[in-house]
Amino acid sequence: MRRARPGALPRGTAERALTSVEAGADFDDPADADDDGRQQPAATADRRPEERVLSKLWHITLSVSGAEAPLKEVRRGLEQLAHDHPFLLTSRYANDHAEIRYWEEARDLHDAAAVALRLWGEHRQSAKLPPWEIVGLEVIDRETYHQRIAEGYGPPPASPVGVHPY
Repeated sequence: MRRARPGALPRGTAERALTSVEAGADFDDPADADDDGRQQPAATADRRPEERVLSKLWHITLSVSGAEAPLKEVRRGLEQLAHDHPFLLTSRYANDHAEIRYWEEARDLHDAAAVALRLWGEHRQSAKLPPWEIVGLEVIDRETYHQRIAEGYGPPPASPVGVHPY
C-alpha cells in the first residue's frame, strides 16, 4: 500500500510541480492581533470591521459511471482514493458505476462543488481509478444534511464507513 500526501506523485517521478496557495479569508493573520494576541477584524476604508467569511462543511455525493471494469480493480482504486483523500466517508461501487460520499470544507457551495468536480480526475492516475465520467454531484450544507436525516429522507447516514459493493 502506498503512503503519501493527498495529491502526491508516485515514487520515482522525476519532476514535481510545486504550487502555493494563499490562506483563506478565515485564516488568522498575526498582524490583526491585539497586544493580548486576540484577533481583531480588519477595518475597511470607512473604519467598519470587515465581515469574515468562514469555511463551512459541505456533504458531497459524487456519482461516476462508464465502461465496465473488473470489480477487484474498482474496489482497489476506491480504497486507494480513500487512503489518499482521508475525508471520504463511504464509497459504493459496481462494475460500471460508483458513488462517493464525503465532507468537504469550503467557503461556499461554488468552492465545494469545484473541488468535488476535480476529485475523480485528479486521483484517476494515482489511485488507478477507471476512466469513468462524473454523472452526478450533490453538494449540501451540514444543516441541510442533518435536517434530511432527522426528517427521515435524503441520503442514508454514511454508515458503515468504507468501500462497499452496491
